[in-house]
Amino acid sequence: MGGVPFSGKPERPAMTPAADPTISPRTAVLYRMVTDQHLCPWGLRAKDLLRRQGYVVEDHLLTTRQEIDVFKAAHGVATTPQAFIEGQRIGGYDDLRRHFGLRVRDPKALTYAPVIAVFAVTALMALAASFAMTGQVLTTHAAQWFIAFSMCVLGVLKLRDVETFSTMFLGYDLLAQRWLPYARIYPFAEVGAGVLMIAGVLTWLSAPVALFIGGVGAASVLKAVYIDKRELKCACVGGDSNVPLGFVSLLENLMMVAMAAWMLAM
Repeated sequence: MGGVPFSGKPERPAMTPAADPTISPRTAVLYRMVTDQHLCPWGLRAKDLLRRQGYVVEDHLLTTRQEIDVFKAAHGVATTPQAFIEGQRIGGYDDLRRHFGLRVRDPKALTYAPVIAVFAVTALMALAASFAMTGQVLTTHAAQWFIAFSMCVLGVLKLRDVETFSTMFLGYDLLAQRWLPYARIYPFAEVGAGVLMIAGVLTWLSAPVALFIGGVGAASVLKAVYIDKRELKCACVGGDSNVPLGFVSLLENLMMVAMAAWMLAM
């Protein structure tokens, strides 16, 4: 059998016939962990990637801790999966992506993806709710619900880990830096105001709360980013995010202020 010799117990290779029987298919050898307690997701990804790149995969399963340890020692590697192409060890899933010239995700890279996902989903929710209630998609209620749904979802993300959120929040929020309990109160105030805005009740309470936290938030972002020129991460989707503090964070707070002002003026 082609590939890399290994003393462990291999699974019978899963071979896919080539589309043209006159052309020998390219073959890759993959060793991945599949035990009673753990099915390695990176092994599954590596197998799928190899197949999508046109390789027939000789799939060897490491089913016991002993097999895994023997394999690692034999090839001088610390992790599985490990892929081999033409007898050469390529490595794990990220190494395969590099080998094929594909982008490898940097877990520390800054990204707006979480905020974009939240706003996109809450916008669709607001439009759906508007259509369900009025038969029309674009209504003033849809705009109000979009802000309210966004506040609730963003608040939930903060409430997943209030301590981590508050730690990041303290890095730039002007009020929290002067009165620390505000960093822990903020997520509850955001969710509470959002729920009241969805229900359309107690506007005398929800609107001032949204106006206050949005106003303080906008002022804090303006000072940290545009006056002090600091490069910080935003705690808007929780304290474990890589969302940069900047225009999107400012816009989020300004939308909250605008909606609150509009509700008070009604």
